[in-house]
Amino acid sequence: MSPQETGSAAGDTSTGCPRRSASWFAAGGKMGFVHRSKLYNQGRSPEMFDGRPVIGIANSWSELTPCNGHLRELAEAAKRGVLLAGGFPLEFPTISLGETLMRPTAMLHRNLMAMDVEETLRAHPLDGVVLLAGCDKTVPAQLMGALSVDLPTIMLTGGPMLNGKFRGCDAGSGTHVWSFSEDVRAGRMSEEEFGAAEACLSRSSGHCTTMGTASTMACLTEVMGLSLPGSAAVPAVDAQRSRLAEQTGRRAVELVEEDLRPSQLIDRRSFENAARLNAAIGGSTNAVVHLSALAGRAEVDFPLEAFDEQAAEIPLLVNLLPSGEFLMEEFCYAGGVPAVVAELGDLLHGDVPTVTGKTLADNSRSAHTWRSDVIRSCADPVLPAGRATAVLHGDLAPDGAVIKLSAASPDLLDHVGPALVFDSVEEYYAVCDDPDFPAEADTVLVVRGAGPRGYPGMPEIGNLSIPKKLLDAGVRDMVRITDGRMSGTSYGTVVLHVSPESSAGGPLARLRTGDLVHLDVARRRLDVRVDPDEFAQRDDTQPSAEAPGGYTWLYRNHVGQAHTGADFDFLRGRRGHAIPRRHL
Repeated sequence: MSPQETGSAAGDTSTGCPRRSASWFAAGGKMGFVHRSKLYNQGRSPEMFDGRPVIGIANSWSELTPCNGHLRELAEAAKRGVLLAGGFPLEFPTISLGETLMRPTAMLHRNLMAMDVEETLRAHPLDGVVLLAGCDKTVPAQLMGALSVDLPTIMLTGGPMLNGKFRGCDAGSGTHVWSFSEDVRAGRMSEEEFGAAEACLSRSSGHCTTMGTASTMACLTEVMGLSLPGSAAVPAVDAQRSRLAEQTGRRAVELVEEDLRPSQLIDRRSFENAARLNAAIGGSTNAVVHLSALAGRAEVDFPLEAFDEQAAEIPLLVNLLPSGEFLMEEFCYAGGVPAVVAELGDLLHGDVPTVTGKTLADNSRSAHTWRSDVIRSCADPVLPAGRATAVLHGDLAPDGAVIKLSAASPDLLDHVGPALVFDSVEEYYAVCDDPDFPAEADTVLVVRGAGPRGYPGMPEIGNLSIPKKLLDAGVRDMVRITDGRMSGTSYGTVVLHVSPESSAGGPLARLRTGDLVHLDVARRRLDVRVDPDEFAQRDDTQPSAEAPGGYTWLYRNHVGQAHTGADFDFLRGRRGHAIPRRHL
């Protein structure tokens, strides 16, 4: 019997609501003919057009994004789950962003990927979507697009790699790269040893093994109720990851049948939970800019200051690099996000709904911590409350800046020192190894022109290498300030996301070499000790790279500042999933 004869595609029998896909697949005449006929060329059966939920599988697989290189296999498992639940899966590619290969920075293209996801979802006969992502920018980009469309949505992240191994010891993505490279510069490690380590850190498919941005965003997606419980930490190559993909596909069909959309799951409490969990896991500073962008898409008021406020009473519980000792494998085996949620208890909003149809508290009710050295208790934390990502304001950051306290040196958190200012990261690295480099241990290194507009794209350059002459003298950390970002795998006393950025006329543009800078984390201040009238009258003109046309022009003209999430001004908010006009 043909789809036209059954007529069942016209509506959802469980809710009485028409499915979006019915406008395509239940249509009569030439329009319905073309929509169905073209899919027959892939060997589809007529039964696929009988009114079952059509689930998009948004796949950010790419060989140019190593972290996402295994998502083809997960897509097949997700499609299997959709079919088992009586749905019709249609996989489609999204652009993919990998920080390891992409220049000048994957962050430049996060908003473009979000646009890709949003417009693809809205333009096609989809009733719901499974988002497949891994590398750190791909997770927020897909979520940003999906939140603006507001179809039933569930995400599956790709999972971390197996632990790196070097000379009998665990070695973490990013974190050990930074330390090894400093060891080479200091003469403690040979180039040959450095080369030998190169092939030892990435032992399997998956994203970074530390609590970097990819791991952080996977964990925050889970606690916000947009992915299945326990899914964030399972290694990419574990068979459980494929089972999770199948379960995610099944659940996507059920979400459509229940008409359960992100707007019914996400509110202010969801972002408060994310900020609190970020503190408990020692999460990346990049979570701040991504969550701010997501709040803008979800139409939730969650200003920069809220990250600090929500984290104030949350201790660091997860003992992972770069803030602790272990890696994501141990975190998984210790109990993962559900165990942390259970340990935090009433410190989280347990009554928030999730994609399971249950509350966050219900999802973690049977969770257990299996290794107390990896997931610590609130009574015996890795670090006490107040050592998470702090938000600073002051003369140099009127709209805010952030610093990751758990990865910083305590003795530098109240520091006064002379600024040494560079207008680009290239300018800094051209001279930082000179034996006469004009810096001492108390110098405050400043690189500006690295914000959303200035670079463009807000790159991860904040964890500047220590000048060689100071490294040779035993200096291992210095105060560093930038309007850019740093990798979530990085460590050090680094002030990031200074807003407004120098290229947007922010006060960092008026800072001069020799000015005394005061970092006072206890008071949440970042100030300059210069007469205010003199400082205000200084020229704030900054060198600017030529702005070519195309996407970079669009980015520079419409990107917001870091404290609002660096999203495009015209993309904030929901635009829904109204069915587009017909074209036949």
